[in-house]
Amino acid sequence: MAEGSADGATGSVALVEQPPSPDRATIVDGTGAGRQANATEVCVVIVVYGEEPWLDRSVRAALASEGVSVEVVLVENGGSEATIAALELIDRVSVIRPFRNTGFAEGCNLGAAAGTAPVIALINPDAIVEPQAMAALAEMAVRPGVGIATGSLRLASAPERMNSAGNDISFLGLSWAGHFNEPAADFPDEFDVASASGAAMACTRELWDRLGGLEETFFAYFEDTEFSIRCWQAGLRVVFVPTAVVVHRYEFSRNVEKFYLLERNRLITTLTCFDARHLAVIAPLLILIELALIALAAKDGWLPQKLRAYRAVLGDRHAIGTRRAFVMSERTAPSRQFNDLLTTNLSPGNLPGAKPPAFAERALGHYWRIARSIARI
Repeated sequence: MAEGSADGATGSVALVEQPPSPDRATIVDGTGAGRQANATEVCVVIVVYGEEPWLDRSVRAALASEGVSVEVVLVENGGSEATIAALELIDRVSVIRPFRNTGFAEGCNLGAAAGTAPVIALINPDAIVEPQAMAALAEMAVRPGVGIATGSLRLASAPERMNSAGNDISFLGLSWAGHFNEPAADFPDEFDVASASGAAMACTRELWDRLGGLEETFFAYFEDTEFSIRCWQAGLRVVFVPTAVVVHRYEFSRNVEKFYLLERNRLITTLTCFDARHLAVIAPLLILIELALIALAAKDGWLPQKLRAYRAVLGDRHAIGTRRAFVMSERTAPSRQFNDLLTTNLSPGNLPGAKPPAFAERALGHYWRIARSIARI
C-alpha cells in the first residue's frame, strides 16, 4: 500500500480526454465510458475503508480508461456502504464484502481473485487515473522481462509534482515514496525502481498468482515493497511508467497505529527478503538504525508502537523463519541487479524532519560500496 493512503490534501486536476484510435471499434456502455474491442483486459482492484470522497471519481476514471477494457472490483472493508451501493449499479463494477476490515493486503488478494482479466491493477480509492494511464501500465506489465509497472503518482494539491516515481528502498530495509514533491517534468522516461507504489501499480495475473499476491499478514503498509522485492528475486523488473499519470489525494498520516504496522512490516521484510550475506554486512548498522528509531519514536510519541512492533516480531519468529525459508527457496535471480537500485540515503522527501546529517549519508554510501565488494552481493 502506498504511503499516505489516508485522507489528505485536496485538489483537482483536469483529466484530458483523448479521441479513440480510428483503427479500433469503440463500445459505449451505460456509463458513457468508452470500451475498445480487442483491448487488453484489466482488473482494477480498489480497497475501500471508510467514506472516501474521491471514490466515485476514482471508479469512473478507471472505467473511462482508453485503450484497455476495465473491470473494477471494489473491496468494501467498512464505512463506505452507501457510496459503494450506488457504484455497484454501474456496469463492469463488482463488489466484494468480507464483512470485516481485511486490511489492504488481503483486500487486494480478494479483489484480484474475484476478477478474471489477465492484468491486475491496484488503485487507491483516493487516486484518479488519467485516460491513458491504465493502458500505459498494462502495456508495460506485459512486456517480456517486466514484472510490475508503477505509475507516475502525482500530488493532488500540485499535480505537476511527484507523489511517487516508484518507492525507494534503503539497503538497510527502510522504504518511502521516491522523488516526493520533485517536478514531474524531471521524470519523462521509463526507468527501473526498487519498489512499486501500491497506490498505482499493475502486473499480470500470471505473476500475481506465481508470487501468491500480497503478504496478508502485513494487513497494511510495506506489502508493495515486499511484493516488489520478490518480483526482482523472480528475475523480473519493476519499472516506472511516466505516461501512467495518476493523481493522488496524499497526506502522510500520523496515526500511531500506522507506525506500528510500518515498523513491524519493515522488520519482517528485511528478515525474510534480504539474503544471508546482505543481512550479515548490514547487521552492525541495523543496530544503530534501531537505536536511532527508538529515539525518534520517543521524541515523536510513538515509542509504545515501536516496542509493540518488536514484540510482534519476536512473538512471530517461528512463522517469520518459515516465511524466510519459503521466500529464499523461490528466488531464481541473483540479487546484484536489485541491490544496484538500493539507496544509501536516508532522506525521505515526505518526511523532511527525518533527514540525517550529510556526513552520515556519505559514510553509509562508502560502507555499502565496500560491503558489497567484500560480500559479492
